[in-house]
Amino acid sequence: MALNKNPVTGMRDITPKEMLIRDYVIDLIKKTYKSFGYTPIETPVMESLGNLLSKQGGDNEKLIFKVLKRGEKLKIDSAKTEDDLADAGLRYDLTVPLVRYFSAHSGELPKPFKALQIGPVFRADRPQKGRFRQFYQCDIDILGEGSTAAETDLLLATSTLLGKLGFEGFVLHINDRRLLKAMAAYCGIPEGRCDEAFITWDKMDKIGLEGVVKELRENGFSEESVAAYEKLSMALKAAEMPLKALSELLSENAAAQGFICDLEGIITAVENSATVRFEVLFDPTLVRGMSYYTGPIFELELADFGSAAGGGGRYDEMVGKFIGQQVPACGISIGFERLIAILLDQGYTVPDQGEKKAYLLEKNLPEEKALAVRKKAAEERAAGRTVLVGTLMKNKKFQKDQLAAEGYAQIEEVYNR
Repeated sequence: MALNKNPVTGMRDITPKEMLIRDYVIDLIKKTYKSFGYTPIETPVMESLGNLLSKQGGDNEKLIFKVLKRGEKLKIDSAKTEDDLADAGLRYDLTVPLVRYFSAHSGELPKPFKALQIGPVFRADRPQKGRFRQFYQCDIDILGEGSTAAETDLLLATSTLLGKLGFEGFVLHINDRRLLKAMAAYCGIPEGRCDEAFITWDKMDKIGLEGVVKELRENGFSEESVAAYEKLSMALKAAEMPLKALSELLSENAAAQGFICDLEGIITAVENSATVRFEVLFDPTLVRGMSYYTGPIFELELADFGSAAGGGGRYDEMVGKFIGQQVPACGISIGFERLIAILLDQGYTVPDQGEKKAYLLEKNLPEEKALAVRKKAAEERAAGRTVLVGTLMKNKKFQKDQLAAEGYAQIEEVYNR
């Protein structure tokens, strides 16, 4: 059977040109987030299947790459269900692994713990342009901080990073899962059907209010609830200050007033402390797909890009499912692959990384002369330069043009003369 030179469906090879940008952006992410006090950690790409299927990952739990049991544990002949064959899976995000990590090591970690995690995740999604089955996520999380100081810090760190990459004028959409429930109660939607309603509300930007109302009716919500939601949505859309308008509509709900106050505090703190220009926008239709969110949620929308380029929120109940004790937690994920796609489309050039020099040695150059070049190259590397030593090819013009395109400003040919 002939070997296949193409990647597995949904996976991809990355060119040196893109890799240069990816490495630079990852390095910038680490430097920026570390400057805010976040500590790098690493978790395995494979997790217990029970953790991944704990009904916290929304639709992503349907996209898990399951891993067969190994060795003597794998008994194909006697297997009756899929559960008899698999006991692990590739992670679909970095949050579930982080919470497991924190639960296992909480005794040795500082409180609050500010975590930075970068790595590949896997989803058995239908491949399409800009969407792959293996992709990188970059997360920062704060565990053990229950106040809105956590949300403020996450959003300031992320906006600072985007500013360093040249982005500005982006929009931060913000909402609160608890406010969504208060809005549902206001509309008379039964508590047991809230998540179902939220899924439809989340489609507002795709199908509009008319489409949302139509789908709510088709899904069997009462005419009174649908009419109340339509009226609520129109009132918030027409309001100059939607959050204030929502506060007035929910004036009799004391808990909702507290949630609104929290959002106002986050918005004010971020707007007054940010080092890059962007807009913070209360978005009553923002839902976020993960069911583990318990409080404020947010998404980043970049200009000239059709979908979210990052998002996150508060998930205070997740750690408790591992250790039986509630620990407040909040995090945000940057859409790393989407950022890279935008930068590539923009023709982004990595800033000067220092002097780059190449020595191209004539074939069959005497070893004594080649050794002298290598020693000189070692001295120049010790001084902080990037120095390549290679063999001079037949088509030296093409070779030198390629090196110049990679940033080698000095190219020296070495002959036996």
